Amino acid sequence: MNIQIFGTKKSFDTKKAQRYFKERRIKFQFIDLKEKGMSKGELESVMRCVGGIDGVLDRDAKDQDTVALITYLAESQKFEKLLENQQVLREPIVRNGRQATVGYQPDVWKGWE
Repeated sequence: MNIQIFGTKKSFDTKKAQRYFKERRIKFQFIDLKEKGMSKGELESVMRCVGGIDGVLDRDAKDQDTVALITYLAESQKFEKLLENQQVLREPIVRNGRQATVGYQPDVWKGWE
């Protein structure tokens, strides 16, 4: 398994995801979205797994202006705006090769083991 956890240090669900993998002695790589965001390819890959922009967009994010803007942009512009404003992504984003989840989803992760 090649687990990557994308999130922020303050996110409660991101901490829970890290604890889940630590308890099972599964190695993972943590990527802090505040320091280093997701690449275009990584974000596209995750969106394919979770059903597009709606699957990764956190409608309750602090930055409501950006959430509203992304919601009302034309489809062709949404992805670029999301790539620029990764603070509105739902956390944690957990990747295992071509598989990915958004949010805390231990039931899905069990199937990866």
